[in-house]
Amino acid sequence: MRKFLVALTALGIAWGANLKLYMTDGSYQLVREYKVQGDRVRFYSIERSDWEEIPKSLVDWKRTETESAARQAEIEKETKILSEEDKAERELQKEVMRIPQDPGVYWLDGPELHILKAADQVVHTNKGREWLKVLAPMPVVSGKGTLEIQNPHSVNIITNPEQEFYIQLSATEQFGIAKLTPKNQFRVVEDLTFMPVTKETVEQPYLVDILQKQMTDNGLYKIWPKEPLPPGEYAVIEYTSGKMNMQVWDFAVKPASKK
Repeated sequence: MRKFLVALTALGIAWGANLKLYMTDGSYQLVREYKVQGDRVRFYSIERSDWEEIPKSLVDWKRTETESAARQAEIEKETKILSEEDKAERELQKEVMRIPQDPGVYWLDGPELHILKAADQVVHTNKGREWLKVLAPMPVVSGKGTLEIQNPHSVNIITNPEQEFYIQLSATEQFGIAKLTPKNQFRVVEDLTFMPVTKETVEQPYLVDILQKQMTDNGLYKIWPKEPLPPGEYAVIEYTSGKMNMQVWDFAVKPASKK
């Protein structure tokens, strides 16, 4: 489809490349091309689809050549835009081809592809901690709690505070980058409030501002922080608010070690 549109646009430019051969009396001939031969001008008439000749002295050369130059510059500009758009499309496809189609989170380091492993989660309430499985029924409790992952520090170390991530969604859900808070041997992903009557769960992840770019129509996005991330613990998350179905891919930002 993309190639068809580019070809169609290029064809439109070609059709629009006809020239106006202006006469000294203010009229003009719409021509495909013209040639000066001695004191005569030979041109191909668009109106009559045939070659014709007129005296060279009847042509307003200043107006004709000024408009012809402007027209040519516009054609070259449009051709350049099409070429740049086509190049960008090819680069996008090359980038997409490097990312697996399986749902998950990935990041690129030059030629190397890194795959982040989804972390196991635990719900911490005043009754203790209960391991949570994605898409499992929410715990029947009331009050407040936290969603946590184990270990105070991630094994996935990022030295680039503006790191770009690719997330292939498993469904049409919310996603983002959350700031995690270390707490003893766990890291808090979000605060939870359990509503005893409605059985609803209010989730409050601590999201950082991100920018995003949709890479494909089937749920592949590139995301990156709007501002460089300070050193600390973070996670890419995918979730539907209130459903307790969050998936968490954790990482830590640390300055690159000096050699």
